Amino acid sequence: MRKLVQCVPNYSEGKDLEKIEKIAAPFKNNKNIKFMGCEPDADYNRTVITVIGEPDDIVKAVVESVGIATELIDMNFQKGEHLRMGATDVIPFIPIKDITMAECIELSKIVAKEIWENFKIPVFLYEESATAPNRVSLPSIRKGEFEGMGEKLKLDEWKPDFGERVPHLTAGVTAVGGRMSLIAFNINLDTTNVNIAKEISKAIRFSSGGFRYIQAGPAEIKEKGFVQVTMNIKDYKKNPIYRVYETVKMEARRYGVNVLGSEIIGAVPMEALVDSMEYYLGLDGFKIDKVIENELLK
Repeated sequence: MRKLVQCVPNYSEGKDLEKIEKIAAPFKNNKNIKFMGCEPDADYNRTVITVIGEPDDIVKAVVESVGIATELIDMNFQKGEHLRMGATDVIPFIPIKDITMAECIELSKIVAKEIWENFKIPVFLYEESATAPNRVSLPSIRKGEFEGMGEKLKLDEWKPDFGERVPHLTAGVTAVGGRMSLIAFNINLDTTNVNIAKEISKAIRFSSGGFRYIQAGPAEIKEKGFVQVTMNIKDYKKNPIYRVYETVKMEARRYGVNVLGSEIIGAVPMEALVDSMEYYLGLDGFKIDKVIENELLK
């Protein structure tokens, strides 16, 4: 059976399309890799690439791509709305078909080792690959961002899993790990007041008393004249999209603010969309096996 793994590397460049094209080239140039999307965001100054392929092909391409990003991105000059700690900020491996989480964890270790040996970028293993409880959560690892990593790596509890206690001078630090599929979901608010997005984020994220499996924060999208509640839904089966969306709408009304719309970054499981469609249309007993395309793919 053909094993398929998904990889969703995030790079700290969302403005220079020529650089982004070069960073994406190792994936696009491999005919054995399904290139699902490249989503640059100038406000976040970040690009998310989504690919699916066999493990060996993905590992080779992602290491090559990290090398290109290391050459092209200087974190000393990088600014954007998204928190970040490295040129290649995070590399998750997600099991898709005939591959286990244990195998994804092993892939993350292979890539982390390659990144350190080839580019001298310290690497933390996160999520399912984490070697300590404080390293499971990406926000915990990333706290302090690029500018604070020099001091953070000196702390006993923050010795990198691969590499020395000194960030790469221009590429910073990278996180690599195996994880289950999550949904990167942003909700747009019709206000420029980032404090409102900040308060709503506090209301929904788990770390401040909100929903389990939700990580959230504010973002200011200046060019478009609004703010966002930006989040990761780490388990859409236990906290579906519609529940979080409706809660943000309710919280926004407290401030006299409306929701303008939303966006999904990267790929999304069909089941997550079906759940929300069932909720909003009030469908009785509608399940994913009624979706024609889903049945054709079996």
